[in-house]
Amino acid sequence: AASGATLEIRADLLDGIWTDRAGLPSAAIYEHVAPQACVARADKLAQVRAAMRAHGADVHFISTLDDIAWLLNLRGADVDYNPVFVGHALIGLDHATLFVADGKIDAALRATLAADGVEVADYAQAADALASLELDQKLLIDPARVTCGVFHAMDPAVPRVEAINPSTLLKSRKTDAELANVRHAMAQDGAALCEFFAWFEGALGNQRITELTIDEQITAARARRPDYVCPSFATIAGFNANGAMPHYRATAESHATIEGDGLLLIDSGGQYLGGTTDITRVVAVGAPSADQKVDFTLVLKGMIALSRASFPRGTPSPMLDAIARAPIWEGGAEYGHGTGHGVGYFLNVHEGPQVISYRAAPGPHTAMEPGMITSNEPGIYRPGRWGVRIENLVANRAWLTSELGEFLCFETLTLCPIDTRCIEPSLLRADEIAWLNDYHKTVLERLSPLVEGEALAWLERRTAAI
Repeated sequence: AASGATLEIRADLLDGIWTDRAGLPSAAIYEHVAPQACVARADKLAQVRAAMRAHGADVHFISTLDDIAWLLNLRGADVDYNPVFVGHALIGLDHATLFVADGKIDAALRATLAADGVEVADYAQAADALASLELDQKLLIDPARVTCGVFHAMDPAVPRVEAINPSTLLKSRKTDAELANVRHAMAQDGAALCEFFAWFEGALGNQRITELTIDEQITAARARRPDYVCPSFATIAGFNANGAMPHYRATAESHATIEGDGLLLIDSGGQYLGGTTDITRVVAVGAPSADQKVDFTLVLKGMIALSRASFPRGTPSPMLDAIARAPIWEGGAEYGHGTGHGVGYFLNVHEGPQVISYRAAPGPHTAMEPGMITSNEPGIYRPGRWGVRIENLVANRAWLTSELGEFLCFETLTLCPIDTRCIEPSLLRADEIAWLNDYHKTVLERLSPLVEGEALAWLERRTAAI
């Protein structure tokens, strides 16, 4: 304003030129139910309302889709790979309103929501609800998780407190029952990967396999598993030089055939009713070079170092980044992405507030708390040559309490062999070899009851101790 500028957001300038613009998604919203939904909707609403009272707030507006889905134990299919739906929610101390497009919630589910004090209204009415807030109602709102239009819809005189959505913090801390379901989902996911890799090694050299084939086969293997819903993101399959691009995506117009010697990087995941998976493995094709083995082993050392870390409860998550990077830095290498991101519970595969990256600000909301699930995925990328990334998901667990404080450690959740053919053994210490052998022993014990035939033979072969 001091420069004579004004911000006008009410006119939608796209309307005049985007004549075939799609409307709101129409996929039905469904309920996430027990035993996978471990906390009742009413209990989650009570937790959020307790946080509202602590802030002195009377109402709370939420626009983040995963927060709404988590809070109301609902899921949808409006966003590819993420089981969420487009909507807003206005939470009062004794009532709540969910704003979604007409027709997305059937009469039975509407009645179920009503029993918990949740009214369903049309999506377009959210702005009117904000505009009708009284001046004696204090609004809790997270300015980082709403649009500018939300503030323009409100009377600026309405008192408000700005803070992170309570649901963002609550949903990041999985309960013991949720973690039990995640372990089950990880086992099913690992079994699917055993079937996939057994097929891959048997087909390699006997039929044409491309990066696109990898996506097709790995998705089909997961689809055969109980409680599987969909991929949790678009599969990344990069062979040699393509693997050096961390967010590479093969297309029908541009993709590689898997042949010759080198490294194949596969980053994939699944959505299950009891959890969300995200895993990266690099496997040998033919004979990996000595330099490729060195890079693979440095990345493995970094992943093991973080897996074994213990730290005070409340440690800002970005501070843990150097633990994974130290072995890679020692080898004269670095990588340009974060080491870890939070993961949802049958929700978004990327979830906050925690993130393991020294580029992130270590704010109070990044504190590591019990129950959080985070990826552990260091890497090394040689542009035009190859890429290495090894990724497991880990959960924050209580470790010990002493006169100096409460400490957490990581529980590794992901179950899938790490390709020992790519390792340079001379670079591993005895304790690192012991960790890897113990991990492979656990993988074999957990997955062998779920596979048979060639998949079981592959599992036994790839979990042999080194």
